[in-house]
Amino acid sequence: MLTVKDIYDYINSFAPFCMQAKWDNSGMLVGDFAQQVKKIAVSLDITADAVEYAAKAGADLIVSHHPVIFAAKKSVYSSDPVYLLAKNSMSAVCAHTSLDIASSGVNDALCEKLMLKGEPLTDEGEETMVRVAELEEALSAEDFAAFVSEKLSAAVQVSDCGKIIKKIALCGGAGADFMQAAADCGCDAYVTGEAKHHEYLQAKQSGITLITAGHYETENPVVDMIARKLEEKFGIEVVTVPTQAPYYTIISKG
Repeated sequence: MLTVKDIYDYINSFAPFCMQAKWDNSGMLVGDFAQQVKKIAVSLDITADAVEYAAKAGADLIVSHHPVIFAAKKSVYSSDPVYLLAKNSMSAVCAHTSLDIASSGVNDALCEKLMLKGEPLTDEGEETMVRVAELEEALSAEDFAAFVSEKLSAAVQVSDCGKIIKKIALCGGAGADFMQAAADCGCDAYVTGEAKHHEYLQAKQSGITLITAGHYETENPVVDMIARKLEEKFGIEVVTVPTQAPYYTIISKG
């Protein structure tokens, strides 16, 4: 009998929960380790809609990247995903920063989506969650940004430092903190999900092209990767919660 604990232990084997950032809340967040699992749902986020979809699909467990419980909760109402998980007798295992740094995790999935072979970036002697790769052919910043946009189906923002792009670094989500380390190791461009205003300015000062392609778009590729790993390991039916647009709307004035 396959249990939630079996799934938890497998995820822990390649994305150890002990490796998560101090501020993170990865792990078994809702449910029962002893619960039998006949079907798994995988999602980037555990929203009310995701729980509803998983419940209708007959899933006993949701595996997600973003934690369903992040900050401390003082109340849980009927519309809260935590309430809905319990109501549907569904467990939740969430692998956040532990999956960012893992092999076959968020950033390797991003490399795969961009048809690149990435290696971990080493900063001060330690491997980071950032991946470094080289393009087969050098591209202008504009052409490389267009390539990223096409492969991720994303609107991108570019701070072009004027270099031809050959060596790149990637980090899905909010990964701009590692941009300087990428510049210091000779990367021509840095791809991440989002950045602050001053980080676009910093990119030009550091001589590296910064391309942001959306937090959702740069992390969502890991959903299919995790689903494949679970199917191959356990031979169990795994459903992915349908990819949705980001939880906001871009309105432009024509």
